[in-house]
Amino acid sequence: MSAAGTGEEASRHPRTRAHAPCHCRKSQRHPFPLFISPRDMPAASALPTPRHARGRTGPADRPRPARGTLTPASTPNPKEGGAPPPVKQRRLDQESYYDIERIIEFDFVRATEAGALNSFHWLGRGEKELGDAAACDAIRGTFDIMYICGEVVIGEGIKDNAPGIFKGEHLGQWLPNAPRFDIALDPVDGTTNLAKGLPNSISVIAAASPEPGIDVALQDIPAFYMTKLAYGPKVKQHAQKTGIDCLKLNDPIDESLPYIARVLRKRLQDLIVCVLDRPRHKALVEKVRDLGCSLRMISDGDISAAIAPSLPDSGIDVYIGIGGSPEAVLAAAAIKCLGGEIQAQMWPRDDAEKEELIANGYGEELNRVYYSDDLAKGKNIIFCATGISDSPLIPGIKHQGNTAITQSILMRARHKTIRYIRTHHNLSEKTIRLRSSKKEHYL
Repeated sequence: MSAAGTGEEASRHPRTRAHAPCHCRKSQRHPFPLFISPRDMPAASALPTPRHARGRTGPADRPRPARGTLTPASTPNPKEGGAPPPVKQRRLDQESYYDIERIIEFDFVRATEAGALNSFHWLGRGEKELGDAAACDAIRGTFDIMYICGEVVIGEGIKDNAPGIFKGEHLGQWLPNAPRFDIALDPVDGTTNLAKGLPNSISVIAAASPEPGIDVALQDIPAFYMTKLAYGPKVKQHAQKTGIDCLKLNDPIDESLPYIARVLRKRLQDLIVCVLDRPRHKALVEKVRDLGCSLRMISDGDISAAIAPSLPDSGIDVYIGIGGSPEAVLAAAAIKCLGGEIQAQMWPRDDAEKEELIANGYGEELNRVYYSDDLAKGKNIIFCATGISDSPLIPGIKHQGNTAITQSILMRARHKTIRYIRTHHNLSEKTIRLRSSKKEHYL
């Protein structure tokens, strides 16, 4: 009997018919029925070309393109106005990877760790400039092996003629296609505390990859000092809902502090205010005490103090006072990552500095109040710090036998990510690269 069979058999076996419909998924994708008699088979030339063989003249005539090359489908057509791209793809940089700081962020932590470890030797020895120089040497040495094009837009050292990493200095390898970063840093924030062996000294770096349309992501302030008001996320959110004018930098203290206390649902006597211990703050301290607020005065290191109100369980509700301009920008980078806010305004030390700022074209900027978005622009911002001695931000370095334990904090503005990093360094194996010798050195 033939393969097709009789009509009765064909009805019992519908798949033996040449073009019987099949409702399975494979038959819907296939151009021909799954079962077909040999006499109904079309010629080989009429069959469609399989997907794996389309565009080939033979099994080995056209090998698979090598990794990293562009396929014809992704090649722009010159007739349509697009120039053919190079054969090989470009290296990974800002143009091909929008979140480059995610890749490079831990290298910045290694730089602050190196600065903290190298300066820790000078803790309590009364030589703040030598401690600052040791941190600078280690940070420069770490950057020498980093694949970035980093330019210091805000540095330390100019304000007090101390050793420092200065504005305009290039850090990193500066190789072709390396990602660009604007860098603000303070190798040792709290050099006096370091020299005296007191708490509140840290090594700090803020870095930002400028977004399109932004020339410099971290604002350089020409004045040496700024008046500052820093508060946490809860106060910022309330101020945004009710109007930002309800809390301004130049408002009287007896209006600002009660407002912050109400937002935080605290009694005024329970509000904790942090102020830098300086003679210029004598009137400010008296007003805070007259209001009955709790006062915490620090001798040095106002970066961690300005950041503290934005950290949970820091024990600080608000920071007020006059401090360094570089520290204001560094603190703004961290506060932006934490969701808090800082207001700052240039504060000339005397008439001579004020006249110099006006002569240099900064007359209108003297009355401007900067916010965190003005001091640290965009979302491609990294902030990291490593403790040297204990501070409200992070603990300092501890030694246990032959091990040094460092505590660091790493933050990113894009996703508000905060990482606390505890690192154990084996001192018998740990080395730090120094710029002065261009070699690795044991601690």
